[in-house]
Amino acid sequence: MSNGPQRLDAFREVIWDHYRKHGRAMPWRATSDPYHIVVSEFMLQQTQVSRVMQKFGPFVERFPDWATLASARLVEVLAQWQGLGYNRRAKFLHQCAASVMQLHHGALPADPNLLAGLPGIGRNTAGAVCAFAFNQPVVFIETNIRRVFLHFFFSDAEGIHDRELMPWIEAALDRDEPRRWYWALMDYGAVLKSQVTNPNRRSAHYTRQSPFEGSRRQIRGAVVRMFADGAARTLEQIRTNLDVAHDERLAGIVEELVVEEFLIRSGERYAPV
Repeated sequence: MSNGPQRLDAFREVIWDHYRKHGRAMPWRATSDPYHIVVSEFMLQQTQVSRVMQKFGPFVERFPDWATLASARLVEVLAQWQGLGYNRRAKFLHQCAASVMQLHHGALPADPNLLAGLPGIGRNTAGAVCAFAFNQPVVFIETNIRRVFLHFFFSDAEGIHDRELMPWIEAALDRDEPRRWYWALMDYGAVLKSQVTNPNRRSAHYTRQSPFEGSRRQIRGAVVRMFADGAARTLEQIRTNLDVAHDERLAGIVEELVVEEFLIRSGERYAPV
């Protein structure tokens, strides 16, 4: 870290100055309730903040705590999740709530190692939860944070692995205000992508998302949405309702949803879990 302290001081001032002037207000930033923080983290994975802003309030109103979410049927959770995409996240969140109730007596642990063992929570999400729910000075990375550090400290480099960024993230961390510091980093990263060529393209972890239109993911989502009404259907009824009678992938996708326990098959009929 050549000229590390000086560079970090200047960097921190840029980030804090932007946050003081342009910090974003979000409902999950107005609380330290661990349940609300976890819900927001699941929702924000691969989904725009604007869309999460629309769905977060109704979701936590319908499922206000771990116990309510854990006791709900998966089909109820998926119905409330509609519009966020990536339904596996809703399923993992549902399973996470059950684990919190069964293993931790309804109280989310503040230990990143224990958090990382819960369904749908990896190392980085565990770090985010510790920072935002418990204000712990943990080190983690996500897409906006990655973008900021690539831009400031690796501007001429390609194929940068996260392990090269982590020492800089740790060195720059404001250990007195980790929660607000990470908010500031994320807000700067969100703006940065509209001002420069996306630095994340220079990350070793960067992958371009495949088109959604006509994809298996689109069909999966359509099938899951169909079953939000709780009704059982045959494969032919699914074909008719989705207007994909000639798509050879449908039968495999429906069976895939059975294996993943989104649907239950009884004879020739399928029903939501």
